[in-house]
Amino acid sequence: MTPPASLLLVLQVTRPCFTKHSFETFCQLATGMVAQTGRRTVTGMLTGAGLARVWPHRRAHAFFSEASWDPDQLGLRLARAVVEALLPANAPVLLVIDDTLVHRAGKKVFGALWAHDGSGRGKDKTGFGNTWVICALAVRLPFLTKPIALPVAARLWRGKATASRTDLALEMIHDLAQIFPDRPLHVAGDAAYHGKALRDLPVTCTFTTRLPAPSVLFALAPPRTGKRGRPALKGTRLGTPAQLAATAPSPRAAWPAGARAFTLTPR
Repeated sequence: MTPPASLLLVLQVTRPCFTKHSFETFCQLATGMVAQTGRRTVTGMLTGAGLARVWPHRRAHAFFSEASWDPDQLGLRLARAVVEALLPANAPVLLVIDDTLVHRAGKKVFGALWAHDGSGRGKDKTGFGNTWVICALAVRLPFLTKPIALPVAARLWRGKATASRTDLALEMIHDLAQIFPDRPLHVAGDAAYHGKALRDLPVTCTFTTRLPAPSVLFALAPPRTGKRGRPALKGTRLGTPAQLAATAPSPRAAWPAGARAFTLTPR
């Protein structure tokens, strides 16, 4: 079967990420994912593409387990295509960071653990599965009144003893900053994304997040003086979120009562 010409034109931007054989498989699976009205599993994508009785199922499964392709490079090429097609020249790139729990079951599922599930039932809101940190491009389409988020990158969070979700988000931000060196990047994340890691933001990037009420902000550490002794690890005290909000000049928007959102900009 041949994918629709309009969809194939979009998929052509990912052609350098695959070999000839794997690109054919990718196109058919992508078509099946779009056409599938049920569960978008690997076999479900074959059914959506009308290939369930034409292809051996192993061909589809081997694309994810054995084929040589890089999901990061695929996401970066998609991000570049989205920005070139949907954003004006030199317009800032708006990124949204969040994480989601994909429920999984079984002792041999890689990276599965008990984690927070925002959509879970009960007061604990926990679930078992894979926690993915997602980076999406926020864009506006002419036929919609609200912006939409198009995922372009993801990282698997593997627990507290590994890289934090903020660290994983920062990796994706740096990757996207490299392919858009001439555009400012404005990133937004919820209260889970803050900490010392954000000191290493790219120079073209800002980061907006919600800070805990008792947190205290400091300026970046001053440059070393060359004198003896331990160098300063942080700059002057800026204050708590409430103190900064009370003294902020000309706020751009009226925040609801009790909200604490701040934007971090690189030095």
